Amino acid sequence: MNITFEKDLQAKGYIDEPIDPTLDIVAEINRLKKEKNAVILAHYYQESEIQDIADYIGDSLGLSQQAAKTDAEMIVFAGVHFMAETAKILSPSKKVLLPDLKAGCSLSDSCPPHLFAKFKEQYPDHLVITYVNCTAELKALSDIVCTSSNAVQIVQSLPEDQKIIFGPDKNLGEYVKKKTGRDLVLWNGACMVHEIFSQDRILDLRNQFPNAKFIAHPECEDHILAQADYVGSTSGMLKYTIEDPAQQFIVATESGILHQMQKSSPNKMFIPAPPNNVCACNDCPHMKLNTLEKLYNCLYYEQPEVDLAADVIQSARKPIERMLEISERFGL
Repeated sequence: MNITFEKDLQAKGYIDEPIDPTLDIVAEINRLKKEKNAVILAHYYQESEIQDIADYIGDSLGLSQQAAKTDAEMIVFAGVHFMAETAKILSPSKKVLLPDLKAGCSLSDSCPPHLFAKFKEQYPDHLVITYVNCTAELKALSDIVCTSSNAVQIVQSLPEDQKIIFGPDKNLGEYVKKKTGRDLVLWNGACMVHEIFSQDRILDLRNQFPNAKFIAHPECEDHILAQADYVGSTSGMLKYTIEDPAQQFIVATESGILHQMQKSSPNKMFIPAPPNNVCACNDCPHMKLNTLEKLYNCLYYEQPEVDLAADVIQSARKPIERMLEISERFGL
């Protein structure tokens, strides 16, 4: 790769080389994947055509764990930056690619590690639990990492007199506080996607579809969760829609998950919960930065690569391992 091209890549955050319009991109991605011994991971919030070409679809940590079990030498993570970092933490010897380096995360950005470090110093006797949706540097400052599906159980597994800092998502933290009765110290961070749901517009939808179940992700605000028939992780919401006999669901999370819900239950109706803006659905602009074209270029040029310093990998891996140990011990 020449110097000029490298500078262009750094400026754009992705490979922006033109693609032959007659090229069968899907076929070429599959060919390159096999040729380079790569595995493609797609988060539930990706565009449907990316989900359909992925080897594994799921939540961020589960995808990274799955990739670590494969013999693939290269991981292409169609998601956002912190997810690719987690994949690198769990598979340090593998090359990890992200189709667009600018695919960040509003929640992750809401908790700069240097500021969190100062915040942490104010509570020297507190254990730090961080939601997996954060940077590698923040994980390195943590004692335990959790997911939205096990956050409640992780906190419940600790002694009742254990003082806890929970970050970076204040809404998930409030949900955990309510479920556990524990007095957590919360970092004031949030996900832009889950904070703009309109209570009034959801109530209008529920009146329009009185038999629909309303399901929500715990990153939503408390007044939204209070209305929900079910609260759970993205994977949990998907499972719920498959197993519950209801035929209609109003879904309060990023709209990308509706693709998998519809594929799993083609005879059911899935309605995206409306945000408090002019849009009818709720998309993450960071997730949607990834495209099939960027995915193809990413595989072809093996760039952009997400790498981490060895000491960050070592420090960030420990709280993830502790979470896994707790999960195994308590059967979570």
